[in-house]
Amino acid sequence: MSRIVPFLTFQPGRGQSAAAAMDFYVTLFADGSIVSDVRHGPDGPGPEGSVQVAEFSVAGQVIRCSDSFITHDWNFSPAVSLWVDFADTDEQRRVFDGLAADGTPFMPLDDYGFGTFGWVEDRFGVSWQLALSTS
Repeated sequence: MSRIVPFLTFQPGRGQSAAAAMDFYVTLFADGSIVSDVRHGPDGPGPEGSVQVAEFSVAGQVIRCSDSFITHDWNFSPAVSLWVDFADTDEQRRVFDGLAADGTPFMPLDDYGFGTFGWVEDRFGVSWQLALSTS
């Protein structure tokens, strides 16, 4: 069976770290956990200790990530974001505030006519849309 897994490419050359992002995300979300974490060894090809490939789970979704030892011309874009549905406004607020710390809110948490919603780019450059579930 096929499946889609979101993949985040962090670029240490741009000050990003997959390990730091994973640690942050799994502590921010109540159900967060690191599923797997494979690091580069002394023989590379990436710097020793950097993330070769890892998976973490937040809000019921497994996300794969790595540290690219090549600095690419592109970076994360808000055009692609992670959407999270929340059942609880307090949890939505806590996660929004955590992601917004040293990040960039695009749409502050508010009711825009379709329920409480916020859109924020976190300090790692990853874009999140946080919605209060209406179902």
